[in-house]
Amino acid sequence: MKYRQKRFLQISRHLLSFPLIILSIISYAHGGETEHFMSGVAGIKAASLPPPGFYYRLYNIFYNADRLIDEKGDDSNLDFDLEVYAMAHRFLWISETKILGANYFANIIVPFVDTDIQIKDYGIDTSKFGLGDIFIEPFCLAWHSKRFDSAFALAVMAPTGKYDKSDPASPGKDIWTGLITLGGTLYLDAGKAWAASILTRYEIHSEKDHTDIRPGEDFHFEWGISKTILKGLDIGLTGYCQWQVSDDRGSDVNWDKNVHDRIFSAGPEIEVILPVWKLSFSLRSQREFKATDRAEGNITVFTLTKMF
Repeated sequence: MKYRQKRFLQISRHLLSFPLIILSIISYAHGGETEHFMSGVAGIKAASLPPPGFYYRLYNIFYNADRLIDEKGDDSNLDFDLEVYAMAHRFLWISETKILGANYFANIIVPFVDTDIQIKDYGIDTSKFGLGDIFIEPFCLAWHSKRFDSAFALAVMAPTGKYDKSDPASPGKDIWTGLITLGGTLYLDAGKAWAASILTRYEIHSEKDHTDIRPGEDFHFEWGISKTILKGLDIGLTGYCQWQVSDDRGSDVNWDKNVHDRIFSAGPEIEVILPVWKLSFSLRSQREFKATDRAEGNITVFTLTKMF
């Protein structure tokens, strides 16, 4: 029993949180496209994977924003309010199969999204709940060494969520997106009490099905610095950065294609592990800043992880 509890303690601390795909805001004020997924759910030790087995993680994501930032990085001063709640179910399988010295793994995330958006200056007041775009990651590799963990993955976002081009609260994005993920976690001491991690992602989008728009490509990374202060208790600081790196394309693009959106965030995290029940919980909250051509707000994420 003590061995199983110790093993769960180690596993829970190293569960990789790959991107949850929730919602990108279609801004009637600015017209541009944002990334397909929202960062902020990876947390501390984001590029570390547990040993072979099956894992379930429940994400509860709360996002709210009351500012729309223009292409110059200034507040547009619109009467704007956005609230998003997403409940997402992640199923993760890590195999004992080795490829290039790494464990092969795969996972899927199924999100359900509730969105409420108001832009009174434009007469917008709408809300929607429904299945979002499903995240499928069929090819993933995880390496482990004494002081460093790393991961590589290829994923696709399928347009399973309902989309209405006239409704900015639509839970789907109406595009296919390919994602390339690469990251590492460095342990700064022999006892692995201190850790620093970066998880990078690159998005490549298809053309939308219902409009002649192909969103520009996006680069993201999430970072975290953490300290184990007690057995089963970690605290840390986390954040994310996102840049659009290529132009939106298509005959329906009626905004300035040279304007690329960006966002940064930072905030605290705490993780508690209960080995007796093979459960772990984490809570993080991040405030966004330095936005360009998009909404700027706050994201709070509560997760529950169960090992089998």
